[in-house]
Amino acid sequence: MAYSPKRSAAAANAANDAQCALCNNGSLKIYEVGDGVPANVAASIPDEASHLLATLPMAATAFGASGAVTPGVATAGTITDDAAADKTGTAAFFRILASGGAAVFQGLCGTSGADLNLNTVAIVANATVSVTSLTITEALA
Repeated sequence: MAYSPKRSAAAANAANDAQCALCNNGSLKIYEVGDGVPANVAASIPDEASHLLATLPMAATAFGASGAVTPGVATAGTITDDAAADKTGTAAFFRILASGGAAVFQGLCGTSGADLNLNTVAIVANATVSVTSLTITEALA
């Protein structure tokens, strides 16, 4: 018998706040596709160093409180630009790492409507990489 649990807005906010707290003082790493987007955040990235485009530091408080605007949604605080991208490529996916280096979140990049929105997905070596918006959602249903 299938069971599909539902959660309240308060429960979704609490869960999201707990997982977003893991990102405090962490980093945001942006990658080109390379051998494809990993199936999940625990999967390794083959030849990771050759596909890394940029690394941006997350703030000491990486995300604001979930539910401030929409239940279960946390919006990233200030993410410091990477003033000199590692290489030229097209941003495809990202990972957010905890301060200790463990991967916490993974998602897709774009210029609007993506998990991570950048000023451009066309990254140029040594150019500045800026984040337009980043939200993490914990579903209510």
